Amino acid sequence: METKKQKTWVIIVIIILGIIAFLIPNQIAAQTGIKRTDLQKHDLSIPGRETVQARIDFDGHTAFGKHSHPGEEIIYVLEGSLEYEYEGQAPITLKAGEVLFIPAGVIHSAKNNTNTKASELATYIVEKGKPVLVMVK
Repeated sequence: METKKQKTWVIIVIIILGIIAFLIPNQIAAQTGIKRTDLQKHDLSIPGRETVQARIDFDGHTAFGKHSHPGEEIIYVLEGSLEYEYEGQAPITLKAGEVLFIPAGVIHSAKNNTNTKASELATYIVEKGKPVLVMVK
């Protein structure tokens, strides 16, 4: 009888931890004022590569910390203005309609220095099966 109770408690703990693991990323995104909406994901004709496209919305005075991608990132600023910093380059501020290319593996960050919302369309050409985003400490 004792073993059955222990198994039940283990299952309950696993369910609770699973719920917490699911909710934490959404809470962090809500606290940071940055929302990522995945738009599409497709295999490319190049073996082992795929393209992922996402819209990233930044509330005023928010930042997305240092990170990299296992492939190239092509950024198109949809609205507002965003400041980008990446390895070996001076910070650059882009406004709506401007673009930026970030090579594979290059550590970079983005921030909205204004009071208004800013958004970008990010297209990633990455190795299939790898995480699209790698955060840097």
